[in-house]
Amino acid sequence: MSEAHHIHNQDPNAGAEQRKAIWKTFWILLILTALEFLIAFTVPHGVLKITIFIVMTIVKAFYIVGEFMHLKHEAKSLIWSILVPIIFVAWLILALLLEGQAIYDAIFG
Repeated sequence: MSEAHHIHNQDPNAGAEQRKAIWKTFWILLILTALEFLIAFTVPHGVLKITIFIVMTIVKAFYIVGEFMHLKHEAKSLIWSILVPIIFVAWLILALLLEGQAIYDAIFG
């Protein structure tokens, strides 16, 4: 049997931009995760710590969706059609939590 020999005449810099984008994403997510760990072990437990974690989680989620699901490369109308319902759902959850706490305080407080 004869072996097939493949000749690769590829430019060594052909994937340089892609590798640069991958490393940039890696470093950004690493820094955000390191900040989360730093906050987890230094900031005392309370509303501030929870708020910081929620904000950082949303930032990481948007960055991951933009990079790995390629949403940042899509048309702006598609981005807004996804973003606006998420904002309304977050507002609904916050409103329900606040109203639920107010009702609980009125009944049992």
